[in-house]
Amino acid sequence: MSPAGLSYLLVIAVLVCYWVPAGCYANGKVAKACHSMEPSHHAHGQTTPSPYLLTVNTTTYGPGDQILVVLSGGTYFTGFLLQARDTANQGSASIVGTFTLIDPKRTQLLTCNNLKGSAVSHTSAVQKKEVAVIWTPPSYPVVQVQFFVTVVQKFKVFWKKLPGPIINEEGFTPKPTQPGTRTTPPSSQTTTTSILPEPITSQGCGQSKSCLQDPPGCDPKEDPLCFFLSVTTEGPKSVMFELSGPAEGYVAFALSLDTWMGNDDVYMCVKEGDRVSVSAAFVLGRTQPEDESQSGLSSVSWRLADGAIQCRFSRPVRLANQEPARYNLDRDYYLFLANGHSQYGILLQHSRQPLISTQSKLITGPPEVLRGSRAPILMKMHGALMMLAWMLTGSVGTFIASFYKPDWPNQSLLGQKVWFQVHRGLMMLTVALTFASFCLPFFYRRGWSKGAGLHPYLGLSVLALSLIQPLMAAVRPPPDSGRRFIFNWAHFGFGTVTEIMAVIAMSTGMRQSSLLLPQPWATNVLIGYVTWLLSFRTVFLIHMHRRSLKNSLIDSDQSNLITSDQSELITSDQSENHNLSSFMKSLLLAVFALGNAGFLVALLSSVAKL
Repeated sequence: MSPAGLSYLLVIAVLVCYWVPAGCYANGKVAKACHSMEPSHHAHGQTTPSPYLLTVNTTTYGPGDQILVVLSGGTYFTGFLLQARDTANQGSASIVGTFTLIDPKRTQLLTCNNLKGSAVSHTSAVQKKEVAVIWTPPSYPVVQVQFFVTVVQKFKVFWKKLPGPIINEEGFTPKPTQPGTRTTPPSSQTTTTSILPEPITSQGCGQSKSCLQDPPGCDPKEDPLCFFLSVTTEGPKSVMFELSGPAEGYVAFALSLDTWMGNDDVYMCVKEGDRVSVSAAFVLGRTQPEDESQSGLSSVSWRLADGAIQCRFSRPVRLANQEPARYNLDRDYYLFLANGHSQYGILLQHSRQPLISTQSKLITGPPEVLRGSRAPILMKMHGALMMLAWMLTGSVGTFIASFYKPDWPNQSLLGQKVWFQVHRGLMMLTVALTFASFCLPFFYRRGWSKGAGLHPYLGLSVLALSLIQPLMAAVRPPPDSGRRFIFNWAHFGFGTVTEIMAVIAMSTGMRQSSLLLPQPWATNVLIGYVTWLLSFRTVFLIHMHRRSLKNSLIDSDQSNLITSDQSELITSDQSENHNLSSFMKSLLLAVFALGNAGFLVALLSSVAKL
């Protein structure tokens, strides 16, 4: 790389390195955590028994009662989030009742589930050992209510969604319970599970069950790397799901109303040691699944062997006591299939884009083999346009400007020299393709992509440099100007840096989760393209240098030794040699363009297969 290219990369690296502070809500404005009750502290909650106690002053309640709720502990805490939920349905949609503050300086009301005053949190990070509030039951009957609290001792030490005491509506006879319950981590509701007697298979896909597979047509019985989801109707009231994928940590699928992650009904098979946990949840966005449970799941079985994690379960078409985020199965949904690693039972973000069905599917509809893609069409177009711009039109355009000026000196097209018209046309097309390609991710992400690393900044740099080049050319001095050499070197330098930046941008782009090309194959193709480009440029530079030396020697001989008749003969021979050389270079230009097109097609074919 030239010194100018290295300097430019250094400047870009300095400009794009910035610090993003971690999310910290010392003021207690934590309404965004209403559903999961999990702090945005980039840490896992404690699994040891908590040192805090949540108590109430009664075990029963009636309409209009005011119940004292106290959070206390033997050690200080800095933050908390307190809610009451219906025990019959402990999802976020089941938040019930409202709170009244006793000490507004240390506590504040929050609006959760569109219910004002349905949660309480801290007002500052001041250390405290006790807070107390009043809870008022809802106006409608709720048989049992349980209090939940998340307590933050310090930033990365907290206990998430700890279950507190249960109180009962008057007239309901509960199981014996203590009014004060020490807050320990909750135990998940369980459903009887069994081991799958044999591996899940793709047999019956399109005939007795609907299937979504990656790679298409793969069989999870034979290939542990096969991502597989099947849907089988079991009469009018139940549906059976089968799920299979690599045993890295978890495999999951979601029912979604659109092709965007968020507000989705999620079902997960999570590896926990030598066992598999099967549960349902929902996600509000690109966040952790919330309100995990096995509610509504039946006939649960799993298998963990041969490098694959597999599970099978049934679910009613319509759930009793259904939460808004849990969907009925008698309508169309897009299917998402994802996998990734897990740690301490927490799902880590998947490194690959989920496989998304290309069309919505009626879950209770007839069997079919579904098609899916891991790359959105806008991102496919983004990658294809950028590669077309800088592996073909831009590359050929700069190559012509560098080496073909002397070969078409007297041929014109639309009033300009041929080489200039071809160069200008190809480069303007390159700028247009670059601009269109740069805009597409904004339409897809609906804004700047914050999780794509250096790639978007490289793309922005390529676009900026591409726009500078025609502006520079528009104000260039005349060919006979003494300042022309400044433009020539600047135009060449900016063009070289732009090509280098474009190659780097393509290299980082093919590793993005939204357009993840097969590795190392795609990188090897790009290396082959760069080698091809450098080889041609090197050969032509050597040829240009030798021809320059030869012309200098001939000019010197002609001026010193040769008569006028001999000069005319040599000039004629030179003209014939020049015509032959120009013809050969035109053939080599065609070979160069075809070679570039071959590398381009190789990468475009891998994009099309995503």
